[in-house]
Amino acid sequence: MAKRDNTQRLDALLGSITDEMLTFDPQQFVDNSLRVERILLEMVRPDPVQPRRVLPESIHFEFHNNRMTPTQSLRQLVQTVQIAARQRGRPFNSVVELLPNGDDEQEDVADVKLSSEEQLLRDLVTLAITIRDDGQVNPLTVVDMSQGATRLFRIETGERRYWATWLLRDFIPEYTGDGMIPCLVIPAAQSSVFRQAKENTARSGLSAIAMARQAALLLLTVHGYEIPAYAVGNDFYRQALTLDLRGKREYTDTILAAMGGVDKRRFSQFKMLMRLSDEALEMADRHDIDERKLRYVVPLQQEYHAEIVRQIIDLNLTSKQVQELCEGDPMDDHDKDDTPAVSASAMKVAKITQHVARLSPTEVARAFLDLEGDVSLARARLKSFQRLLTEVEGFLEQQ
Repeated sequence: MAKRDNTQRLDALLGSITDEMLTFDPQQFVDNSLRVERILLEMVRPDPVQPRRVLPESIHFEFHNNRMTPTQSLRQLVQTVQIAARQRGRPFNSVVELLPNGDDEQEDVADVKLSSEEQLLRDLVTLAITIRDDGQVNPLTVVDMSQGATRLFRIETGERRYWATWLLRDFIPEYTGDGMIPCLVIPAAQSSVFRQAKENTARSGLSAIAMARQAALLLLTVHGYEIPAYAVGNDFYRQALTLDLRGKREYTDTILAAMGGVDKRRFSQFKMLMRLSDEALEMADRHDIDERKLRYVVPLQQEYHAEIVRQIIDLNLTSKQVQELCEGDPMDDHDKDDTPAVSASAMKVAKITQHVARLSPTEVARAFLDLEGDVSLARARLKSFQRLLTEVEGFLEQQ
């Protein structure tokens, strides 16, 4: 009896299955406001005001001003890296030659230091090879900027994946892709600078200068500034130097969270980096100099920023050495015309020159080392002194 009941139930269940149930699509219960699409690379463009700069500054502006295509931009980058590599005795023809060679013992030598340009291209090539071998695991997040029949998408997050895909397509042999890239499409009305900021700060490799631009962009946004759809210079971000979180307290927690959970003091330290000169900003960004080093450069006159940053790069100065160099450097006040009298320090320097004939280079070098206790800091101090003497000579020639 029980067996016949079970058979009847099974027959009833099978009879309840309809054609609609057989063609069931689980996607019909998914929120279709966000969708993943495979989009032609040519229809996707990076965000011109994105705080994280993937390409060098000069190429960045040429590309966003429509004077270079993506392929031309990458070719310019490759040529720049080839020059830098050739100067260091590491010439290459194909970009894949930049990848570490497991059979090459020289790759393990500690003193092989890549230039910033070489490291940038190697990272992009590595990402490109990963995409080729494993596929695009994480889709780009793009904003649908299409107008009418013209389809166009602006990258919100994932610009490095974009450039790596172009590199894979045009510069790496045996590419078999279809020129498409997977993208999570966001409606234009749902575009968010805060989501972009969270993505930026959540990933490694965001330089202190990029963090400064990010802080500035968030402040400008909440204060109602219009965010351009074209490439902007540093003066655009510097507008945020007159803004603060106090004026928009309702956004404070959201901004600090988007910056990676920093506190107000740290946020201000990043923002203040926008006081650096354009040249100093570019070098510090490309060489990923830490904010703790750059904070001591900011109070100096802008004309000295690039030289100090160059010394940080060339001599690999620590933050303590940079502090001693900047805070003990007279170059921020030696040229003030309103000084009523010659300072005692300046008089001491002048008197030293009266005895220079009796000094030996070795003796002076030892004195610098004894005073500074570090050869890198001693060299940095000497360069600052050389610059001061050059300016003194120029002043005397005008008298």
